[in-house]
Amino acid sequence: MFKLVTRSDLMQAAVIHAESWKASHRDLCSAEFIAIHTPERQRGYLESEIAKGAQLYMLIDTKPVGIVSIQGNLIANLYVLPGEQNKGYGTRLLSFAVQQCKGTPRLWVLSTNTGARRLYGRHGFEPTGSIVQHTHAVYELELRLHLA
Repeated sequence: MFKLVTRSDLMQAAVIHAESWKASHRDLCSAEFIAIHTPERQRGYLESEIAKGAQLYMLIDTKPVGIVSIQGNLIANLYVLPGEQNKGYGTRLLSFAVQQCKGTPRLWVLSTNTGARRLYGRHGFEPTGSIVQHTHAVYELELRLHLA
């Protein structure tokens, strides 16, 4: 079930974001930088995204397992709890988000996140050529859903 995140369940979404973000960035960031990404800090981040107009959804199976946000045609914050990955939740979140988009869906993904890049590629997302360089070896790349 997909649920629009409200103030009453924002902390659950922030826990998912914090745990998933830490797992996906552990090999890229210092332990100190990882440690500051607490659920409380991520709650503030998600609140700011909602204030900018994003709609944040939580995927609930028997418990909350993932989140995704959509703003116009931009899909962001697609995170699945580390212990719940490789169970189809990412695919469900992505498919739901694509249906919610206004216009051709697009998203950004870290160059080092091979699992996410495979997921997006399997579902028809292709690089646009736009990148944001973060370090010498790490960048984000924009993907857009290829519509046949």
